[in-house]
Amino acid sequence: MQLFFQQDILPPTIYLEPDESKHLTRVLRKSVGDIIHVTDGEGNLYECRLTDANPKKSILQVISSEQVPADDFYIHLAIAPTKSPDRMEWMIEKVTEIGFHELTLLSTMNSERSFLKTERLQKKMISACKQSLKYHTPKINQTLDFKNFITYPEWDDFQKLIAYVDENHDHHLMDLAKPKGNYLILIGPEGDFDPKEIEHAFTHGFKPVSLGKSRLRTETAGLAAVHMLQVLNR
Repeated sequence: MQLFFQQDILPPTIYLEPDESKHLTRVLRKSVGDIIHVTDGEGNLYECRLTDANPKKSILQVISSEQVPADDFYIHLAIAPTKSPDRMEWMIEKVTEIGFHELTLLSTMNSERSFLKTERLQKKMISACKQSLKYHTPKINQTLDFKNFITYPEWDDFQKLIAYVDENHDHHLMDLAKPKGNYLILIGPEGDFDPKEIEHAFTHGFKPVSLGKSRLRTETAGLAAVHMLQVLNR
């Protein structure tokens, strides 16, 4: 099944945006009468019939729809942007395919980059959702200051975890995290979290976790953490 994305759907008619319409008509060469599947990224899946194959704004008529249930767990990945935007975009694509729910970019003491264009990351997420047939688009937040972010009261209902390089702690994520929960996991920059930041996280209820014996790049650590939590909740 090929999946298309369109926000703010109001059945019974769907008007596809130009990028999706162009891909539908000129790349895939769909024609009037073809069956098309569309999601709004909010868990709704629509089966439609193409009634106007216009590369600028194709028109679809909804035949049926279903609400795809959300996961019974929630993964919030809070991670410092990598120096190379390409590496962060690669990670976003892969963790979306694996499955996670929210991303916050962190500004830390050792961050080499404090800003990334979230609009571009959002496009990567949507593309990965279509490729992997996911109907809930992850939420993405603007860059936030580490010290302020970890104090937010909404994290009280989360399993609060911080992954960092420390050969002395052996609290593996798979052993410490409990299934069917809400997870907030912090991943530091290439230079890792500053010891003061780690202590600050501890005072706000975060628990240290290991992602294995290897020393991982930031984007690899983010990918590994999401995958482990998905395996834990399989």
